[in-house]
Amino acid sequence: MSTPQIDNAQIAKAAFFLWLDEGRPAGQDRDHWFRATEALKNAAAAPVKPARKPRAKAAAKPAAARATGAAKPKASAKTKAATKPAATRKPRKPAEN
Repeated sequence: MSTPQIDNAQIAKAAFFLWLDEGRPAGQDRDHWFRATEALKNAAAAPVKPARKPRAKAAAKPAAARATGAAKPKASAKTKAATKPAATRKPRKPAEN
């Protein structure tokens, strides 16, 4: 197994980002270059994880099951009116004796 070649452009880019992350210090260009080189070598040598397969979707319902009322029926207007809270109704007049 051969390791992929790391070119100077990749190292320069990685060193630039190291330099930015450290707050742009002066005089540490060689240190950033060597650290970038090591980081790229380690990344190239690391084993690559295989991509995960997506989970299989649940089996679709047969067409007969969908056609025979699989959907919820809509609530009728009477059902909605029956659930109105009592506080919103007018109070009755008291019966006179």
